[in-house]
Amino acid sequence: MNRILLIEDDAETAEAIVAELADRGFEVQWAGDGVDGLDRARASSPDAMIVDRMLPGMDGLTVIEALRKDQVRTPVLVLSALGAVDDRVRGLRMGGDDYLTKPFALVELVARIEALLRRPGDSRETILHAGPLKLDLIERTAQRGERELDLLPREFRLLEYMMRRNDQLLTRAMLLEEVWNYKFVPATTNLIDVHMGRLRHKVDGPGETPLIHNVRGSGFVLRSRQ
Repeated sequence: MNRILLIEDDAETAEAIVAELADRGFEVQWAGDGVDGLDRARASSPDAMIVDRMLPGMDGLTVIEALRKDQVRTPVLVLSALGAVDDRVRGLRMGGDDYLTKPFALVELVARIEALLRRPGDSRETILHAGPLKLDLIERTAQRGERELDLLPREFRLLEYMMRRNDQLLTRAMLLEEVWNYKFVPATTNLIDVHMGRLRHKVDGPGETPLIHNVRGSGFVLRSRQ
């Protein structure tokens, strides 16, 4: 049974989330403020967390930042009434793994928690290596050898996903679902190709051995083992 820590100050919202998750077979612990939530997170080591952004005592992003500084990589779903792009980006940059805007459907919250729990077990690592590539998940920095890579948040997430699956063929449908959180695959879109082209330009510099490869008609693969 997966253990979930919910940090939410609104009792009505919390009760609905706890009831839904319990019905789905999760064991849920609830904290009503940020300070209590941080203490429970450190003491109980949950499998995943749901953290409201605006909390009494200590706001949700501060809770997440404190855990990441402690090298705690428990996946976190951030809840917030703030839905602007800048707010979502800030939540993810502070260490959140996913972001859900209020009001939301409980079935979507459950689906997002299940997706976080399906991530590879090595997702708790704070530094990833793949050949000459190095990704620091805490500092949000990327390098190829001694060269710094200036990546946008989506490019960072895309490269992280590929590094965790080194030498594995990744279809466009997989990337849309896991990196963009699409619940369906559009009939036609060049979203993946555009972002992948920008990422390849940054990762594979002039004179360097290409690491990101386009497998025609199938998808993409990161080949860091030469």
